[in-house]
Amino acid sequence: MGKTNDLPEPTQSDDKYLVPGLIRGLQILQAFTPETREMTLSDIARRLGTTRSAAFRTVYTLAHQGYLLHDPKTARYTLGPAVLRLGYGYLATREMVEIALPELEKLRDATDWSAHLGVRDGRFVLYMLRVPSQMGLASIVHVGSRLPAAGTTMGRVLLADLSEDDLVRLYRDETYQNAPGQTPRSLSELIAQWRRDREADVVVQIGNFETGIASVATSVRDIEGNVVAAINVTRSASGDAPDSIEAGVRQAVLDTAASITRLLGGLPERVGTR
Repeated sequence: MGKTNDLPEPTQSDDKYLVPGLIRGLQILQAFTPETREMTLSDIARRLGTTRSAAFRTVYTLAHQGYLLHDPKTARYTLGPAVLRLGYGYLATREMVEIALPELEKLRDATDWSAHLGVRDGRFVLYMLRVPSQMGLASIVHVGSRLPAAGTTMGRVLLADLSEDDLVRLYRDETYQNAPGQTPRSLSELIAQWRRDREADVVVQIGNFETGIASVATSVRDIEGNVVAAINVTRSASGDAPDSIEAGVRQAVLDTAASITRLLGGLPERVGTR
């Protein structure tokens, strides 16, 4: 019998950053389909083009972590409940985008400001939706943009939901050397900004991050009351004072966030309860 390749490409590529064990585990999970719901260790090894002994440690690890279930009576494996957790974040985000899009379009039409939805990705805010204004003003952001959370209104809203300890842990090793605009230049400045943001119903900036751009943001919550996203509106600024932004725009942002929160099954937060 000829020698069986341990794994198909791309594990055998020259890319030193690939992790063969992780790829093997993902290949095992992908081998389970609606037509193939159960497999023995030998079945899995054949699917991978490897030996039982080579597949065993990966299968054992997946079972230990709940991604596979093992039936000792039949010696067969099935997908475990932990697989659902892998997809939950993606499905929840996809559902949120689908729910938020028509609400942001209404917000854009009511204010003629560009509207966005974002989620926190570590120290960054990841833009998931962008609904440009009819004025067609250029912007540095697009879907998929990752901007510093501490310097953007949506990011500040998302950071405001963290505890002070979590905020400090997140930014403890930040250098602040390349902080754009009026982004905090030290941890003490960041904490001071975080304290102000926790007391505010909306976060407002004019030119802090992007010169000549005004932005108003607030939070979106899920059925458990957790802040899961932020929305904002942006447009070119005619002044440099946050108070110059009309109250109607602020209220429209709050109302839209409340609508998205309700559609996600949550209850909008009362001002001052954060």
